[in-house]
Amino acid sequence: MPNSEHIVSSFDRDLEGIQAKIMRLGGLVEEAITKSVQALESRDLDLAKTVRRADKAIDELEEQVNVDAARIIALRQPIASDLRTVLTVFRVSANLERIGDYAKNIAKRSQSVIELETVPGTAASLKRMARQVELMLKDVLDAYIQHDADLAEDVRQRDLEVDQMYSALFREYLTHMMEDPRHITACMHLHFMAKNIERMGDHVTSVAEQVIYLVTGVMPDDDRPKEDKTPYVHEA
Repeated sequence: MPNSEHIVSSFDRDLEGIQAKIMRLGGLVEEAITKSVQALESRDLDLAKTVRRADKAIDELEEQVNVDAARIIALRQPIASDLRTVLTVFRVSANLERIGDYAKNIAKRSQSVIELETVPGTAASLKRMARQVELMLKDVLDAYIQHDADLAEDVRQRDLEVDQMYSALFREYLTHMMEDPRHITACMHLHFMAKNIERMGDHVTSVAEQVIYLVTGVMPDDDRPKEDKTPYVHEA
């Protein structure tokens, strides 16, 4: 019969390997957010294309995480909190992959906006909103590794700030379009980009809720803070 201490040690090593990949995945996603908005601000077509190409690495790493997590379940048959830990991996990696998709969408639209006349101040506003999401993502990854439910709840509450920033940008774009019809096309693209960032915040919040579940065994039962009620057509 296998030594139980040896089994636990093997499980811990496997889990450490997966968590290292989760952190690497998070790092790639953070970089994608930064560069996608930077491409717009600097009107850099090559950088926008780089972000789009880099999304493949995010997808591949998420797949590796899922394969490793499935392998642990098959071979180690974890129970109780150990099973909860492995199941959380699937959900965290899926949310990170979706954030990467939204960064790719921003880069794609940046390529279109760059070819149009600049709308004053809009790139800087998007950058501030993206920076807020980046900071939330950094903190929620720290909360995940440190099993810090309080930090995760703090991140969860901060999503309201992202929603408020999105609402302000939405009104700003409407103003630009009404004042100068030549900005309509650019502002439509910028609106979708802002909505992509808002959705990133939602996925970071989902990760925060998974961290709380991981630590406490209970999902938050109160509605997450939410301000945005504008209609939205999903963009994959």
